Amino acid sequence: MRTMTRIATALALTAASLASTGLLAAEARYNQIALRAEVNQEVAHDLMHVTLYTEAQHSDPAKLAAEITTTLNKTLEQVRQVKGVAVKLGSRHSYPVYDDKGQKITAWRERAEVRLESADFARLSALTGELLQSMKMAGMDFSIASDTRKTREDAMLKDAVNAFKARAQLATEALGGKGYKLVSLNLNTGGFQPPMPMRNFEAKGMAMMDAAPTPQIEAGTSQVTVSADGVIEVQMP
Repeated sequence: MRTMTRIATALALTAASLASTGLLAAEARYNQIALRAEVNQEVAHDLMHVTLYTEAQHSDPAKLAAEITTTLNKTLEQVRQVKGVAVKLGSRHSYPVYDDKGQKITAWRERAEVRLESADFARLSALTGELLQSMKMAGMDFSIASDTRKTREDAMLKDAVNAFKARAQLATEALGGKGYKLVSLNLNTGGFQPPMPMRNFEAKGMAMMDAAPTPQIEAGTSQVTVSADGVIEVQMP
């Protein structure tokens, strides 16, 4: 019986201890403020992306596929001879062409893409001009390389933390506190890339396509952001 009494007493003390801990945890939530601070930086694009395509139509789908494949292979061979330019095949699809009544298939049309990427804008621009003699322009855009973005974000982390500290101090002073404790802090990275205007090569006429001019480059910038989201506990006098 004494043993059972001791166990019951121990359980009661443990429950009381847990209840006390719970009360302390609840009390620790007083005077807590959620804050956010962020730093932004414009970073120049250092990667150029070009998407070219070839499109053809034929009554024989097998011959059509062979024609598209031949054009793609020639394009790939030409690109591989240029150092510093990465190449990969993009989407490729075919679809039937119907007569005026929409009942009978009269031909097949196929389109295939080639995607190029390089940090050497001048080299890729010149290559694009050459390829436009046999291919058509589908799109051109620019981005920040992964290594470049990471380097910039790492350099901005300290600035984001300092900005959070400054805001935490302002909030503490506004509430009349004597100081604050950091409860939690999350650092997040992101950014915004403005849409790059595309030049419409086809709208200027086939003469321009035949001449295959070298596209002008305006790489632009993207905004890289590092934010600090956290919670502080203001200590009141």
